[in-house]
Amino acid sequence: MKQVVLFTDGSCLGNPGPGGWAAILRFKQMEKELAGGFRVTTNNRMELFAALKGLQALKEPCRVELYTDSKYLANAITNKWLAGWQKNNWKTAAKKPVKNRDLWESLLPLLEQHDVVFHWVKGHAGQPENERCDELARKWAAQPGLPVDIGFNQDET
Repeated sequence: MKQVVLFTDGSCLGNPGPGGWAAILRFKQMEKELAGGFRVTTNNRMELFAALKGLQALKEPCRVELYTDSKYLANAITNKWLAGWQKNNWKTAAKKPVKNRDLWESLLPLLEQHDVVFHWVKGHAGQPENERCDELARKWAAQPGLPVDIGFNQDET
């Protein structure tokens, strides 16, 4: 199984507001940057979107070391919140609907397809790939004419 390193970050100019996401995929000596944005979204959606797009870019099952500065994303996997939400019919422990369900549901088959290990890194702490993803995500968030995030639900904020 190929070993891939994936760095991700999301950014929002306001929350909600214009948002951007970025991912860096590294396989051996090759590196690929992916990025995009939406005109109105949330920071958490952009963090999830970065991981989703990074994993979707893989052409075959891989072992993935995924680095994120999003505790929301990392904890949902490592602390098994995601599994609990599914068991509870997409309700939180507080019996409220899970936010960003569309993205979590899109992420699930990718987590089954790939062997993904999540690592939380402190944001804005000088980790070069995290800093680069942050730069790309912020750049995209500031772009004019961004598409609509069709999964964004204003009622969830």
